[in-house]
Order: sequence, then C-alpha cells, then structure tokens
Amino acid sequence: MEIKNLTKHGLPSKALRLIEQKGIEELYPPQQKAIEKGVLKDENLVLSIPTASGKTLVAEMAMLKQLHQGGTTLYIVPLRALASEKYQEFKEYEKHGFRVGISTGDYDRSAEYLTDYDIVVTTSEKADSMLRTDTSWLNNIDVIVSDEIHLVNSSDRGPTLEVTLAKLREMNPNAQILALSATISNADEIADWLDANLVKSDWRPVELRQGVLYSQKIEFPYHDSKKLKSKAKDKASALVKDTIKEDGQALVFANSRRNSKAAARKAGKAIKNQISKELKQELKEVSEEILDAGETTEEIEALASFVKNGTAHHHAGLLNNHREIIEQNFKEGKIKAIAATPTLAWGVNLPARRVVIRSYKRYDPNYGMKPVPVLDIKQMLGRAGRPGLDPYGESILIAKNRRERQAIVDRYIIGETEPIQSKLSQEPALRTHILSTVATNFASSESDIIDFLEKTFYSEQNVLSEIKRKTNNVLDFLESEGFIVRENSSDLKSTKLGNKVSELYIDPKSASKILKRISRGDIKEEIDLLHMICETPDMDLLYMKKSDYELVQSYLENHSWLKEGKELEDWFLSEIKTSMLLKDWISEKTNKQITQKFGVNQGDIRRHASTAEWLLHASAELSKATTNLYHQKLRELQNRMKYGVKKQLLPLTKIKGIGRIRARKLYKKDYKSLSDLKTASKKELSKVESIGPKTAQKIKQELKR
Repeated sequence: MEIKNLTKHGLPSKALRLIEQKGIEELYPPQQKAIEKGVLKDENLVLSIPTASGKTLVAEMAMLKQLHQGGTTLYIVPLRALASEKYQEFKEYEKHGFRVGISTGDYDRSAEYLTDYDIVVTTSEKADSMLRTDTSWLNNIDVIVSDEIHLVNSSDRGPTLEVTLAKLREMNPNAQILALSATISNADEIADWLDANLVKSDWRPVELRQGVLYSQKIEFPYHDSKKLKSKAKDKASALVKDTIKEDGQALVFANSRRNSKAAARKAGKAIKNQISKELKQELKEVSEEILDAGETTEEIEALASFVKNGTAHHHAGLLNNHREIIEQNFKEGKIKAIAATPTLAWGVNLPARRVVIRSYKRYDPNYGMKPVPVLDIKQMLGRAGRPGLDPYGESILIAKNRRERQAIVDRYIIGETEPIQSKLSQEPALRTHILSTVATNFASSESDIIDFLEKTFYSEQNVLSEIKRKTNNVLDFLESEGFIVRENSSDLKSTKLGNKVSELYIDPKSASKILKRISRGDIKEEIDLLHMICETPDMDLLYMKKSDYELVQSYLENHSWLKEGKELEDWFLSEIKTSMLLKDWISEKTNKQITQKFGVNQGDIRRHASTAEWLLHASAELSKATTNLYHQKLRELQNRMKYGVKKQLLPLTKIKGIGRIRARKLYKKDYKSLSDLKTASKKELSKVESIGPKTAQKIKQELKR
C-alpha cells in the first residue's frame, strides 16, 4: 500500500505529510495488515512481528491521527535506555507544535507537570508510580502504546506492566491500545486479553538466515550452506572476521560478562589487521574518550584496549556513559563487533549483518548450565540484518558436535517460542499491586480486587479459585502489618501507613522489615542501617563467591552484633557483603578499590548504590511517618549514597557538575562550603585538579542559580 492512500483509511492529511517527510513511500506488508485491521479506526491492535519490521511506524500513525484531533499518547517501554531512544525519536514532532515529554525517575513523585504534553514516553514502573501518586492527566489518554509487550513474561517487569495496562484501560475505557511485540507463539492470548485485533507475521524487510556452525560449515536449514573461510581457532572470532571482510558488522552474544570480555578480546585479535590506518586513528580517539568518561578500572582499561582493535564488550556492569560510547560508535560503523551479554538483545536498537551466539546455555545457580529459552535466543537472532545497509542478515549458533547441531536446529531454528506466561501470581508482585489497588481506590472490597484481577492477563491463564486463594493470603499479610483494615468483614481500606508504602513504591514486605528494625531503636552504626535495607526483598544482593567468605567473616568478627541471632547462611553473608560495598562507596573508596575487593564492575556499584538510595529514602519517609527515630540519619545517608561521599562533602555535591571526585579535590584545597566557592574566582577554581576553566565557569553559573 502506498503511503499517499492512508488518508482514505482515516489518517489526516497533515499527519500524512509528517510520515512522508520521513522518506517513506510504501508500507511493509505487516503495516498494511495493521491498516486493514483498523489501526486508523481506533481499533485495539496487537502487532507480533520481527525486529525492524515497522512496529513503531504503526504506532506513530495511530498517535499522529489522535494528535491532529487534539488527543494524547502514553508510550510505555520496559527500559530507561529505550525510553530515551524513543523520546529522541519523537522529539521531531515538536517542530510541528506538539509537546513531547519523558518521565522515568523518582517513583514516589507525581508527574503532574506533564499535564499539557501530547506524547509522554515512560517506563512501566514509572507509569505505575504515576498511578499511585494520583497523576490526574492519566485519566485523559487517547492512545496507550505498550512496546515489547512480550515482557509480560518477565519475572521482574512483567507484573507491573500487566497491572499498569489493566488500570489504564479501566481509567480510559475508550483509549486505543497498541501492543507491540516480537513474534510469540500465543500472541492470540495477549490479543484476547486486550480485546484487540491481531497482526502476526514473520515478514522482515531484510531476509534473515538462521543457521548452525559445526566444524567449518555453516548450515542454514532453509538456505544454502556456507563454508567458514577464516581459520581462527575461536569459532566466534572466525565468524566475526569473515563478516568484517565482507564489510559487515557483528554482534556476538556470550552467556556471561567474563565470556563477553574474552570474546571481544579474541575477536579484536582476529580482525585488527583488517582495520585501516584512518579507522585505527579514529578508534584510538574513541578509546581515549572511554578512558576519560569515568574512573579508570581494569575493566575500562581492557575495554579501551579492545576498542583500538575495532571491538568492544557490553554488559550491565559498565557505566551508562561507557555503554553509550560503544553503542554510538557501533552505529557509526567505527566499532566493527560488540560482544555482549543477552541483556543487549532486549535493549537499544543495534542491528548487525551477522549475529553469533557462542553458547545456547546459561548458568543457573540452582541447576547449573541450562538451555536458554527459545524466546530469548530468537530475540538475539532477530538482531541480524540492518535495513538499508545489508542485503541479508545471518544469525549463527555454534555447535560442538553433530548431535548438538541437530538439537540446536530442532529447538532454536525450527522450533516455536515458549508461550508468554503471566508472572503476577508471584507473591511479592501480588503484595505490591494489591496494596496499590486498594490505596489508589481501584478496589474497596475483596470482590472489587477479584473483579480487577479478572481484567489482567493473569486471569486469562489461571482459574478463579487459585486467584482468590492467593488474594486472601496477601490480604491477611497486609492486614497483619497494619497496611490495610477490613471493615464489615469484606470492605477494605488502606491505612495512612499503607498509602505511604504504596507511594514509596516498595514491596510491603520491605516496609515491614524496615519498620520493625527502626522501631527497636538499637541502631549502633551506619552499617546497621545499610544492613537493614539489604535485608529487604527489594535489594538485589551480591553473589557470594568462594573468595568472599574470608573477607565477610572477618568483617563480622569486628562487627559481631550483626550476626546475633543469625544463621551464617549464604543469603545472610550476601546481605553483609552488599552492606560492606555500600559502606565503602559512601566512605569514598575508589571504584578501582571497590571493584577489586568485591569482584564487581563500576556499573554494579552504581546500580546497588541507586537501589540503596531509593530504599534509604523510603526508610527515612517511614521513620518520619512513625517513630521518627532515625529520619535525619537516614536522609543524610540517602544523600551520601547518591554521590558516594562522606558527610563533609555533602554541601559541595549540591552543585551540579561536582561529583565525588571533584568535591574531594575542592575540599582538599579548602573549598569546604558553598560560601567558599562563591568567594573564589573562576581563575582560582580552575587551578584545582580535575576542574579546569570550563567546569569553573559552570560552577559559578550554578552558584548564581
């Protein structure tokens, strides 16, 4: 279907011109099917098609139609990185008078300031928190887009996405729902749940060839086989080398961070002689940019050295700015290959000519090495083929023997993905969402809760009796903790404390543990408060390795009260290890010291510190609402956790652009307060190590504000 014909199907001519400005002349087959299924006639739609097959344009057509009729859109994505990507993509509409906003942070604060925006991009967690803080404009949405709807299957994010969509639909019964998904086997179940028409297709703009490498032969079940030309000993590196020779780029997926690093190193050695002198100079500059983008550790030094050879590793342990540098330079074609953990497959849009999966097994602490779900592998395979750049895409798994080769073909190439399953039945998810449902007046009785749960995907897949049983268990817990009260045996009301817990966006069990700990009034040191938050189910704990036991047990010998009444099980030792890392962070230990001591990466430090900051904030609020014993101490710890500093540096970190390193440098030069900074000249400040003239100028501007 030609784009110009869209006006016949309900797209306003002004909206048509905006799409034409993108250079699009004709719709892809799945996009045409979406038109036929009523996407421009306000029909709900589930679009289950491969990566790069035009899902976003389908959503944009519906959004633009509503925008030109005065309507608004809420665009929900699973990750902050994706939210930023979509926000930048949609900002082009501001040139045409539409306001585009983004909201991804501070879960206990309202986003009322976005009232007059036409498009708001957010994560499912932030959308849920906006519902909890009574954000009024959420009652007036015309289009709700849920990108990556198949992540309902995720234990972490799935329940929140599911409940948020159910609530938004109840609040906006006339809103159009667009659910965008990878190809999944039970997309029809998702469509039934959302009362939506279904478009399901395997069509791609770039042909995808999926195969298995065994020995020197790449077998594609539906295409001609290929011979591996490179003789590199490491098979993944050989596949990368062949790709670079053909002027393509490659993504290599490894099953662990350590393996992704090893894969980047090996691939770099294999391709370094294929990099031109001009590109080597550019890569040297990228390498220097990486070293300048944060405190240098062994991990970052390794990354910078790999980049010089045209490769990089990518995982959640790297800092955001390092990952962004890698992603941007890969998109620009400078970095030729990225070796990544599977998290990249669910993240930002980084297609490549060839995708290589080194291993289809992943370590599970309970079961050892287990096969990766088909859906996860398909998500990785789907990254192959860059529209407009590649004549085809190739995705290749590596087999060790003939038997494994056939098993890979049967399971991952020919086989169907697993059906998507609701994860709302998990008790932590039910605790959190049932409390918020009562606290926000979505339900005022047990029957109301059951009625609401019947609107979720959970009810599509479970019998009513099981839902009622689990709901009663959760209500009993919430009542026993004083978060809700039962009136007249069945009527429910959230208490003032229950409302606070819901707004703070923490698991009610976390709130229970925090309240019991601070009510005892026996906190001795900072480590007690840090251990308190590490005892909560909301804190992601560090894993105990064999090399950690001596370190942690030695610490407990010097802080013996921490182990009173405790069994020295691994879960407890993990709590202590995580508490120790947080203590080192706020004691201004360097990233290098912390990464070496605890066997983590810089990104892990920031992630744990960010979670701790949120839980310390929640603890301070709960203390203020109850005993008030530790409110000030917790608030101070929260601010120190944000910047990773001792108490004395907190005044300096109030200035934007002054982090933990610059604050300490200034303090050593006797700039210890805001008044010290105000009286200093720009010239004097610029002489301080790591400040310089530009930063000094910014500091003075911030002080004026």
